[in-house]
Amino acid sequence: MPPAEAGTAGTTKSPRIEGYSWYALGLLVLVYVLNFIDRQLLTILAPDVKRDLHINDTQFGFLYGTAFGVFYALFGIPLGKLADRWVRVRLLALGLALWSAMTVLSGLSRNFGQLGAARIGVGIGEATAGPTGYSLISDYFPPRKRATAIAIYSAGIYLGGGLSLTLGTGIAKGWNAAFPPGSAPLGLAGWQAAFLAIGLPGLLLALWVRTLREPVRGRHDAGPTDGVNGAAPSDAARVVPGVDLWLGFVADLGDIVPPFTLVAAMRRGQAALRANLAVAALVALAAFGLARLIGDPLQWTALGIGAYAVASWRLAVKERDPPVYAAIWGSRSMLGVTVGYGLIAFIAYANAAFGPLYAIERFHADVSEVALLVGGSGALGGATGVIAGGAMADFAGRGGSNARRVAVIAIALLLALVPAAILLLTGSKVVFYATVFPSWFLFSAALGASSGTIVNIVPANARGTATATFLIGATMIGLALGPYTAGKVSTVTGSLRNGLAATLLVVPPALIALAIAWRDLRRRETVVTAC
Repeated sequence: MPPAEAGTAGTTKSPRIEGYSWYALGLLVLVYVLNFIDRQLLTILAPDVKRDLHINDTQFGFLYGTAFGVFYALFGIPLGKLADRWVRVRLLALGLALWSAMTVLSGLSRNFGQLGAARIGVGIGEATAGPTGYSLISDYFPPRKRATAIAIYSAGIYLGGGLSLTLGTGIAKGWNAAFPPGSAPLGLAGWQAAFLAIGLPGLLLALWVRTLREPVRGRHDAGPTDGVNGAAPSDAARVVPGVDLWLGFVADLGDIVPPFTLVAAMRRGQAALRANLAVAALVALAAFGLARLIGDPLQWTALGIGAYAVASWRLAVKERDPPVYAAIWGSRSMLGVTVGYGLIAFIAYANAAFGPLYAIERFHADVSEVALLVGGSGALGGATGVIAGGAMADFAGRGGSNARRVAVIAIALLLALVPAAILLLTGSKVVFYATVFPSWFLFSAALGASSGTIVNIVPANARGTATATFLIGATMIGLALGPYTAGKVSTVTGSLRNGLAATLLVVPPALIALAIAWRDLRRRETVVTAC
């Protein structure tokens, strides 16, 4: 009989979940809350940032999405592999300290370029949170509770997003009231003070994170160092001490960070170098063509760098780590869920970036009102939705059926289209506010089900890398393209509603990708049952 996919074969007894696991999960949620406060703070401050830095919706979409998302995805890969090899709580603490410092620097920005550079730094630091968090939780909790635990962790996305609106508005307004124009320390505006006030506490939280106990890797699975589908353990499964660890990390950076990718490819041989150069040429040609056709060369250059980096890494891991490559790039179900959720994130991130601004412009709503009602409803809907989605995926997946978990993702997406359409069509501010909760509940339920599916269809020794790959879909497809697309259509048509409506065009391909994942998992489960 072919071995069952990792995560579906548990022990006959249901292990008791330790109290420390729940404590650790609570702290990890707090970290993720701060992660998304830092990430989302820009949205409620959009009117002031656009005015002071003289930027349009397209540039704002680039700042919010592409500048952050491309480098988040790019560094997520080597940091994900590092999470598979090093002490994860140390890595998370370092990442938290870095993104908090970059948030502080965002508050000191004086122009578009400086804020863009700071957003890149935030993206690099925050790239540690997903791989380390998912991997730690998978070892704190057994398979039967993983989707629920990861969904609770993911609730930090929406709690942080909602709090960012309230905190950002409150701090900015308070600062501007206390310091009339021209009298503020260092000449800082209210939106700049908000970034400073949010970034500094993260440095203290990093010290707390450092006190967490590192769990035994893969302790709830068939074996801490099981290979992929019965293969020998890969190098990524071993915690590597000392110099070898960092030499490996530098090698991983060489696989993905241009132009060092060319040096790494050259070391692997002439065939690897030719393949890498061919990918570089194709990506450069595509980026040039899109820039000529659509404009915004900075957007397509950044996206092209990210696409080339990911392709370079894929070529490298195929040669150097075949078991991990097979578990990720060789799995239709893994890629189907990754692409499917990435397209869902395309819609969700566009709404996260421009939803508050849309309410302000469309209904002439007060910023504080939008922060409270949109932020509060979105946070509550998102937090409860992602937990409900994870719990529903666990319920649907009883007996080891990951195909039914994928069905939960697709159903959540289809149901989300109803409130999403009402949000765009209504002329009533009251109806708009009332629809925020169900919209975010359903979109976030898709995330809860997706993340729970990912950790259950890859082996323990590849979860950090697989999580990084999954997050590539949510960033390169969702974050780097969704807000930019909405902003571009808004700039061209003069209507932010048109921009947000345009993002719904990705629903059919999202459903196709999920159908491919469902079919692959269903086939695997049928073979196992037959044996």
